[in-house]
Amino acid sequence: MGFVVTVDAEKCTGDSECVDVCPVEVFEMQDNKAVPVNMEECLGCESCVEVCEADAITVEEE
Repeated sequence: MGFVVTVDAEKCTGDSECVDVCPVEVFEMQDNKAVPVNMEECLGCESCVEVCEADAITVEEE
């Protein structure tokens, strides 16, 4: 069982906090927005959700 990570590009401010805090490098920055590129690595810790001040990230169980 894995996790589905979604970033609302309209809400994302591009501060890259999620990139910095993710222990398994799920995100990378593309065009100043966070993009979940390694979603299969997600541990479901929701650290990214906690640091995202724009409330742009959701993590759901698959």
